[in-house]
Amino acid sequence: MKIVLLILTFLFAGCVKTPENVKPVDNFELKRYLGTWYEVARLDHSFERGMEQISATYTLRDDGGVKVLNKGYITKEQRWKDATGKAYFVEDTDTGYLKVSFFGPFYGSYIVMDTDYESYSLISGPDKSYLWILSRTPVLDNKVQERLIRKAKESGFGTDKLIFVKQEG
Repeated sequence: MKIVLLILTFLFAGCVKTPENVKPVDNFELKRYLGTWYEVARLDHSFERGMEQISATYTLRDDGGVKVLNKGYITKEQRWKDATGKAYFVEDTDTGYLKVSFFGPFYGSYIVMDTDYESYSLISGPDKSYLWILSRTPVLDNKVQERLIRKAKESGFGTDKLIFVKQEG
């Protein structure tokens, strides 16, 4: 059993990395980032498929990390689903580069590529198949949204495959 855990740890250790052409924000301010963010757009993944009204709420943990509460409405089943995880800085606390886990010892990258803390945030995962555009409100200003999509495209993300999330009930 220990050997299986060791192998799995090595396999998933590669999930905490920064994709090519993706740079975390400098001078990151976690306290300003905390709170609720609404998902505006994302690249498709099975863990969010069929969901709308998706949000993420970040709060401080007692151990200095971040508690992550993701919540979304599964339209087909007409029910809410949530997942609680934890995040920690990968480098220093001034760099918007964290690792997040919803499954025990396995972590994935959470890279804040762009944010103004008050209205928008652009997030990457460990590779170019993970991308989220977040907003402090259910609807993001179109000009800001277009700028973030351009930035993601210039960084190599397949923005033509973005799914725009329905936020109204």
